[in-house]
Amino acid sequence: MTIEPRGLSVSLGEEQFAGVNAFNVEDLMKYAPDFFVRSRYVGDNNGVPGFRGTHSTQSARALVMVDGFVVSNFLGNSFAFPPAWGVISPGEVKQFDIVYGPYSARYSGNAMGGIVNITTRAPERTEVFVHVQGFVQPYDQYGTHDDYWGWSGEAGFALKQKDGPLSLRVSGRRLINRGHPQQFYQFGYSAANYGNPSAGMPVTGAVVDNGLVPVTGTAIRAPIVGDYSSVDTRQDQLRGQLRFDQGDVHAEAFFTYWWNEEKTLDPQSYLRDANGQPYYGGGLVSFGGHTYSLNAASTFNWGIARKDEWLAGVKLDAPLLGFDTRTTLSTLRFDRQDALQSSGFANGRNNGAGQITSQGPTGWYTGEFQASRTFGAHSIAWGLSGNRYDTDRSVYGTANWRDATGRTFRNRTFGRTRLLGAFIEDEIAIGDAMTLTAGLRAESWRAFGGGLTALASAGAQAGQAVTQRYASRKDSAISPKLALRTMLSPDWSAELSLATATRFPTVGELFQGSLNGDGSFNQNSFDPNLKAEKSRDANLLLRHHMGPVTLTGSIFFQRVRDAIFSYIGFNQNGVSTSSFKNIDLTRQYGVELIMESRNWPVEGLDMEANAAWIDAETVRNRADPLSEGVQFPRIPRWRLNGSIRYAVTPTLQSSLGFRYASRPNTDLDGLQRGDTYGYTSELFALDAKLTQRFGNGMRVSAGVNNITNDKAWVFHPYPQRSFLIEAGWTL
Repeated sequence: MTIEPRGLSVSLGEEQFAGVNAFNVEDLMKYAPDFFVRSRYVGDNNGVPGFRGTHSTQSARALVMVDGFVVSNFLGNSFAFPPAWGVISPGEVKQFDIVYGPYSARYSGNAMGGIVNITTRAPERTEVFVHVQGFVQPYDQYGTHDDYWGWSGEAGFALKQKDGPLSLRVSGRRLINRGHPQQFYQFGYSAANYGNPSAGMPVTGAVVDNGLVPVTGTAIRAPIVGDYSSVDTRQDQLRGQLRFDQGDVHAEAFFTYWWNEEKTLDPQSYLRDANGQPYYGGGLVSFGGHTYSLNAASTFNWGIARKDEWLAGVKLDAPLLGFDTRTTLSTLRFDRQDALQSSGFANGRNNGAGQITSQGPTGWYTGEFQASRTFGAHSIAWGLSGNRYDTDRSVYGTANWRDATGRTFRNRTFGRTRLLGAFIEDEIAIGDAMTLTAGLRAESWRAFGGGLTALASAGAQAGQAVTQRYASRKDSAISPKLALRTMLSPDWSAELSLATATRFPTVGELFQGSLNGDGSFNQNSFDPNLKAEKSRDANLLLRHHMGPVTLTGSIFFQRVRDAIFSYIGFNQNGVSTSSFKNIDLTRQYGVELIMESRNWPVEGLDMEANAAWIDAETVRNRADPLSEGVQFPRIPRWRLNGSIRYAVTPTLQSSLGFRYASRPNTDLDGLQRGDTYGYTSELFALDAKLTQRFGNGMRVSAGVNNITNDKAWVFHPYPQRSFLIEAGWTL
């Protein structure tokens, strides 16, 4: 374990990775207990991790690190702010460590959900390595039928001084994939025209899905008319790690650059006009005895998104004044983050009007110092940390969407947050079989430099860019932690962990809103008094070793005051809005059971299997009373994950993995439950893999994910059955 575990924690290494069909680095964790990553296709940029009862868009409740360098994107709190997984490739990972909950004082309140630390491969010897993959997904949904292909290639080398302290590892990777469409267009509904079929031009080809989310305020399910286009992804990564190891001194410098491009240039219309030609909108249409609208300027858009980012960090472990110390400094910067989009199909094809959303300067800086020392029965640790997150986003209308020329300013949002922290922790040995760990974390938070610029539409400043600035805010918190661990017998151990945590608002949650026509703040579009989330947590762990089998049982509880969530409800002014608001009180509790076995019940058979039951509920919510007593959205009652690996021969390994999540609510009020587009559905995936190793350092694998072709949804469609073949060589 590379991070301090308190409560439930698991480590995943090469033994587990061997049984995973891993396209992206986050795939390596897919069978971890009571855990998931929202990965919608190979190369997905919105892979948000979730622990226990954490919603799949609560990205700010997951602290993710690479070798101790923070890669969590705390610029916002949604699927649009995932960790920067792409700075690491699957082949560079040595170990994943996952800790559930905020039970260690060493980590910020963003660990309210949990912590993931990725340990990369150190240069242990001089070598070269190559790894290639090819994959395909036959896809069939509504009127979209296609085979989506992709591949990746990775190569690198490691150099290590035979009798010296220096080592170097350098690698590069390219991933190319065509992913399935993530969204689908529907007809527009108008009560005035719906019952008059003669008012629209007749069309055919729309797909009726009676399970869709109804049009707001009605029982009408608007038919599906086309897809948002397949996603053509290209990702390039370059990574280098330089290390110095001599005696008790370890120094490390790390740099990685990630180029990312996504193109959605092939939206498919299912509609056909009277001449059998594709129809992309332009007015009222008649289908199935009803009249709908289809706006040609806002449907079947073309798009290109480019995101280039780099992570750089330095680390020093060294003794100082009798303490073992670690100093870590890092920054992640977005060199470029542009999203280009056309206004409709015709403009996309003809390079006409559209818009560009451009971000920068954007990124974060983090720093941390820790010191530890043992005094008799006491193991004392203390430390200081700090981070700053900056964001600046502008939107322009464009005359040529692809080249982003002929720009017309629309709006700009910007802001910063900084967090300073200090902790002290004492692990006390009580006899030979018991330890008590008491910790305290203090944090000081500030939000500043925030504002919104938009064009005034009325008054003396009509047509002019007007900037309104948010008032700076600051807050602080003290969070105590306590953990008691004991060996009940040589084969039984138990641990009780208690904690509080505070998760302060992100830049994106705070600095969002809109302006009135005269350029003043619309006080109903944001909450200037948004509070920090505060949790109280408890975890009871019991572990039993029975020779080759280990059983772990866990009971957990979390209560969160002022949980921050984006939903439709009454704001601070008593007006119903859709924005980030505080929920007065949520709570979750649950039970987890984990089984691990090695060479049991037969030689060569290894297993990890886990089951979790979760009850997550909105207890009190004055902004939306209908949500009270309702299961929190996107949190399943049951989650089952597991991996079974069997060595058929000493060089041939087979594996079977499975994932299951029961159907949750889709919305906060519990009114939306379904198993199609727009909902969060039940999930069942069965995966298989065969790996043959050769004596010359070569390995070849073949695998299939989602064998049963289960069609699951997280609003967007999850992958259908997918096939993989890969080969690796190390010399």
